[in-house]
Amino acid sequence: MSDYCAAIDFGTNTARLLIAERSSAGITPVRVEREVVRLGGGFTDEYGLSAEAWQRGLACLHRFSKIISSYGVKQVRASATSAVRDAVNGGAFVDQVFQETGVQLVVIDGDAEARLTLKGVLSGLDSESGMLVVLDVGGGSTEFTISSHGCPLFIKSMPIGVVRLIEGFSSNVEITERVRAVLDQLENDLSSAGVLISGNYELVGTAGTATTIAAIKLEMVAYDYRMVNNLTVSREDISEIFLRLSQLSPQERLSIRGLEKGREDLIVAGLIIITSVMDRFGFNRLKVSDFGLLEGLALSGDDPLELI
Repeated sequence: MSDYCAAIDFGTNTARLLIAERSSAGITPVRVEREVVRLGGGFTDEYGLSAEAWQRGLACLHRFSKIISSYGVKQVRASATSAVRDAVNGGAFVDQVFQETGVQLVVIDGDAEARLTLKGVLSGLDSESGMLVVLDVGGGSTEFTISSHGCPLFIKSMPIGVVRLIEGFSSNVEITERVRAVLDQLENDLSSAGVLISGNYELVGTAGTATTIAAIKLEMVAYDYRMVNNLTVSREDISEIFLRLSQLSPQERLSIRGLEKGREDLIVAGLIIITSVMDRFGFNRLKVSDFGLLEGLALSGDDPLELI
């Protein structure tokens, strides 16, 4: 019988499920499912997760649980990130998910999220890791990780996820100003840590915004992670994509090949984050990783609570 494991990355915007076969060489994907749940939609500091988002998330995890059972998987590693960890009702949501589906969501902080993401990214790179800046643009937060030959040197979790930005600000100008302010603080933190990003570093983008950039560049009708993973996109190409999308309404953007439904109102905010980071630190290209937190979870220790 095959030695299958399962991992769930339950994010602020997208939920992903991986069924993989384990061997001494690592993991081989058997099935990947993704669903735009928008768990952070309607989030408030006072009430946390909205009732609608709660139900969307619960329904998604019921579906994932049935898929996991159909493969006879005994070991499941499931993480919840920004939306659940910031919600006053996050604990109640985790409890109900476990009671109804048997899936034990482990709420991880930004540091753990970044370390697991780095582990996943490194497992899918087609070149020596060397000096990397890994940018994980999520729905509730963006993780910025600097690593040297696989070892993290600096980690910063920034409160500028795409769902948080579009629900908190009314224009691209305001979003850009917010991102700029957060990057100012990031630069101060880097300086305090004595970390200097030089031309030796390669920028790797993971999660939905980065993979959508690649899919649009390739004009993909059906998403294929094998074509997306390790694709390098120039700053000029990203500028063209940004200009093209920013001139369209969210509904009109759905006609663009490679843009997944559910991201049409988020993608411009994500592009603002990525282009702002590229310009701030002098990167003229972005390597896209389809691998990230999900694969990092699958590669983590046998104890689902020992995620790193």
